[in-house]
Amino acid sequence: MRCYIGRKIYPSKGKVFVRSDSKVFRFFSGKSESLFLQRKNPRRIAWTVLYRRQHKKGVSEALHKKRTRRTVKAQRAIVGLSLDVIKEKRSLRPEARQAARSAAIKEAKEKKAAAESKKKAEKAKSAAGAARGQAVKVSKQGAKGAATKVQARSR
Repeated sequence: MRCYIGRKIYPSKGKVFVRSDSKVFRFFSGKSESLFLQRKNPRRIAWTVLYRRQHKKGVSEALHKKRTRRTVKAQRAIVGLSLDVIKEKRSLRPEARQAARSAAIKEAKEKKAAAESKKKAEKAKSAAGAARGQAVKVSKQGAKGAATKVQARSR
């Protein structure tokens, strides 16, 4: 059982003080009882266990150096790429990597240009059809496949 000063109190030793809120305090000596009743903080009294613990007194021999764990880096495959492919790409020379990148960019640009020219041809075709007299207005929703709106008719 611990007391005000932080030392152990064995059964049948010391004094017991019961406060009005039914909390029990045990005192090792009259000195510790007197300090408690004066509302002195045991962390500020130099000879108490609590003070010595707070100010790291007398623990240097018992203190062992804390071991730190090293982080282990593990390589895992990414979805769509196996570990072998990732290692192969990492080991590529910068010149080869740059060449592959420029080839991929060139291919993407060609693809985009082809799509744009196809779009222009489609637009020209629809414009030619409209010039021939097929002036049918198609709304955005109609182009997407929505049902056509029924015109109101009067008798």
